[in-house]
Amino acid sequence: MDEAQLGHAGYTETLRRPTLHEELVERIREMIFDDRLATGTRVPERDLCERFGISRTPLREALKVLASEGLITLQPNRGAWVTQLTPEDVDELFPIIGALEALSGSLACENATDADIAEVRALHYEMALHHTRGDQPEYFRVNQLIHGRIMELAGNPTLLQVYASLASRIRRARYLANASIARWDEAMREHEEILDALATRDGETLAALLKSHLLNKRDAVKRVIREKIARGT
Repeated sequence: MDEAQLGHAGYTETLRRPTLHEELVERIREMIFDDRLATGTRVPERDLCERFGISRTPLREALKVLASEGLITLQPNRGAWVTQLTPEDVDELFPIIGALEALSGSLACENATDADIAEVRALHYEMALHHTRGDQPEYFRVNQLIHGRIMELAGNPTLLQVYASLASRIRRARYLANASIARWDEAMREHEEILDALATRDGETLAALLKSHLLNKRDAVKRVIREKIARGT
């Protein structure tokens, strides 16, 4: 291949790797999602600096990103606090995400290839295994991969961008939804139906299932939040 095919002579392209900043944001985000940093509590900045071997400057830059996602609240002269999710937040966010996921399901059924569906099916079986083992963190990780993959299969960059802007705020709530074993079992059954609808490319049914799946989580999340508030945790 000559230079004309490659592009301008002397041009170099550097592959992008995750930066310390991005990794730090993701690690703290995960600590919030799995409740190692509990909602309504102050972020222990000194402890986190020691844990990750960093100075206050990169930590505070990471906290600003998480504040823009609604996960952290920055209070003047009081530091950073993990934002308390309220039932009102859930009522505001879940219908929006439900509508976005419903649209993604409809579009995914139009655009997904057999290979795409096989990929989602493989993820589903992996998630089912974690459910059988009672491994909630791994179940949740794969669950999010499935929802994200269906969103990608919709093939609509604008839809994906809007979804991504809200995903972090609702991801923590999704995790809370499975605090009840009964609800977790129900969610697994709902995912069986979601896979079947995608496999048969029944866009109307998949849209309805994804929307109802999220709204069912909404009620479970609100119960958990109210219990936490009542306990003062």
